Amino acid sequence: MPQLPAPDYPADVRARLEADAQEIIARYPGSRSALLPMLHLVQSEEGYVTPTGLRFCAEMLDLTTAEVTAVATFYTMYRRKPSGDYQVGVCTNTLCAVMGGDAIFEALQEHLGVGNDETTEDGKVTLEHIECNAACDFAPVVMVNWEFFDNQTPESARKLVDDLRAGREVRPTRGAPLCTFKETARILAGFPDERPGAVEASGSAGPASLAGLRLAKGEKGGPKVVSPRGGEAPASAGQPVTETGEAPEPHPSSHDAPRRTAASDPDNPAGPVAKEGK
Repeated sequence: MPQLPAPDYPADVRARLEADAQEIIARYPGSRSALLPMLHLVQSEEGYVTPTGLRFCAEMLDLTTAEVTAVATFYTMYRRKPSGDYQVGVCTNTLCAVMGGDAIFEALQEHLGVGNDETTEDGKVTLEHIECNAACDFAPVVMVNWEFFDNQTPESARKLVDDLRAGREVRPTRGAPLCTFKETARILAGFPDERPGAVEASGSAGPASLAGLRLAKGEKGGPKVVSPRGGEAPASAGQPVTETGEAPEPHPSSHDAPRRTAASDPDNPAGPVAKEGK
């Protein structure tokens, strides 16, 4: 629990945030429904939800600081301590982990010298492992400020964070251009993204996801989806899938090792071993 009461914002900051807060509150029939975007708003001010931000939300919405804190500590998108300009999240859920997410996360921990939910000394990068981001056809996925970087490897992820720390231009695989974590928080609060072309640069389902839809519609042909690890496919392509029933290209994983199953082991055929009732 944060130590409250907390100091107030400076007068000019308070006035600006109050105007933004009133705009948010006006969107909802009940003011407390505005709490989630309000927390993004105060996060956009200091990079995380501070005790001052919690107090501000409580005052504007006529809630107790305990009620606001309960929400702010429930959702992981709200930071509760200072964080970097770039939130680098590595998906370590099942499919991404199997495809290399765990290896990427370990490589970045060693490369950056930080652990989970820790920030580099220069304040540029905060590293964390995250749950599924519904981009399994691009596994393993890394997200920077919630923008997608698909089909990553330990080598590409290390280059990604090096570029971020050096201030070099980094472009997501799909979706809007990258911006800082504070800027992202303001967009999540519901304010327009005024950067030229940012709104138009939306993401979409990948070729691997859409292959099944095309087959269901009876469509033939379409682009062959191959793994980008071979260097021939674009970075936005998904994992190996074909529409002709061909076997996908192998991925270097222990999970691809031959298995002795009922279908492949003649010494252990499938089927019942005794008649029903015995």
